[in-house]
Amino acid sequence: MKQYIKAAVLLVLLAAFLVPTLSLDFGNPAETSLDDYFIRYGQEQTGGNNIVADVLMDFRGFDTLGEATVLLTAVLAVGLVFRRLHKEEEYEYE
Repeated sequence: MKQYIKAAVLLVLLAAFLVPTLSLDFGNPAETSLDDYFIRYGQEQTGGNNIVADVLMDFRGFDTLGEATVLLTAVLAVGLVFRRLHKEEEYEYE
């Protein structure tokens, strides 16, 4: 009986995440004045020719730095876990 409850909860959670995702309109993004601003003044303000890199590094630099910090922390945590597991395996055989 517990398996049916777990399966039902999993299906409800899956539906809760999938329904909003599938209802998004990916092919028609909303028009904003911010798009025109980046295109019009991006090269002038940043001095770069690649508008995508300019937005990521100049206009949203702190956001990109935060994302990189989260990824680095996750990689270090996984490395530490695997290192500890590897050490425990070495001591078991001796």
